[in-house]
Amino acid sequence: MATYAIGDVQGCYDALQRLLEKIRFDPAADQLWFCGDLVNRGGQSLETLRLVYSLAIHSTVVLGNHDLSLLAISTRREADRRKVNPDLQRVLFADDAEPMLAWLRRQKLFHVDRKLGFALVHAGLAPQWDIAEAEARAREVEDRLRGDGFAKLARHMYGDKPAWSPKLAGVDRIRAIINVFTRLRYCTPGGRIGFEEKGRPGSQKPGLYPWFEVPGQAVRDLPIVCGHWSTLGLFMGLGVYAIDTGAVWGGRLTALELGPELRLHQVPGRDPPQRGPRGDD
Repeated sequence: MATYAIGDVQGCYDALQRLLEKIRFDPAADQLWFCGDLVNRGGQSLETLRLVYSLAIHSTVVLGNHDLSLLAISTRREADRRKVNPDLQRVLFADDAEPMLAWLRRQKLFHVDRKLGFALVHAGLAPQWDIAEAEARAREVEDRLRGDGFAKLARHMYGDKPAWSPKLAGVDRIRAIINVFTRLRYCTPGGRIGFEEKGRPGSQKPGLYPWFEVPGQAVRDLPIVCGHWSTLGLFMGLGVYAIDTGAVWGGRLTALELGPELRLHQVPGRDPPQRGPRGDD
C-alpha cells in the first residue's frame, strides 16, 4: 500500500494518466493526495475531474484557487457561466456537472494525517499558524463552503484584503483564510501576502519572504506537502515538499510517494502553451 501526493494537474488529463501508469496505481491498495487546482488551463478539465471523482474513495483532495473559482462560477447565471474559457465551460455544462461540483465543494482546504506523518495544503500556511491552528481555520471555512449560503459567500470571497488577523470576522475573515490556503507564496512576518510576487525566491520585493522561510514563524510538528507555486519548482526542505512542477506550462507532473522513505515520480506535462504569461498558478 502506498500514498502518492500529486502536484497541480490543472486539467492535464493525459499527463495524469501517464503518471498513474508510471506509479502503477492500484486502487485496491493505494491512496492519492491531490494538492489542488485539478482544473483550468490544461484543456482537459472535464476529463480530469471525472477521473478524480471516480477515484473519490481512494483520494484526498485539497481545494486550490482554480477549484474555488470554478465553484464560484458555477453559482452564477448561465449567461455569466458562458463567458469563461472553453475548458471550464465544458465542466460547467456537462451532464454530470452537478454531482461532481457538489463533491468538489465538500473537499478540504487542509488535510492532516498524523499516522502517515504529513499535512497537505494547496498554497501554504500563515506565519502565525501551527498545524493545529491551520486545522481549526480550515474547518471554519469548510463549514461555510459546504453550507447553504455558499452562493452568497462566492460573491464576496475574492479580494486581496484584509491580511489575516484573529480579530477578523464575517466575510473578511473567510476571505483572508482562503487567501492563505490557496494563494500564498510570499508574505511579511506579520502575514501580509505579496499577491503580485510570483517568481522564484530572490525575485520578490524587500520585506517579503517565501511563506516557509518567514522569520519567527510558528513551529510545525508535521512536514507539509503543497503545490500552487510552479515557478518555485520542486522544492524539498525546511519541512516543506512543494511539488507543483508546472505540468500545465510544459513542465512535469510530479507524484511524491509518502512514507519513511520518500520516492519521486515524474512524467512530462502538456506541450507548452504558445503564448500568454503565467497568471495566478
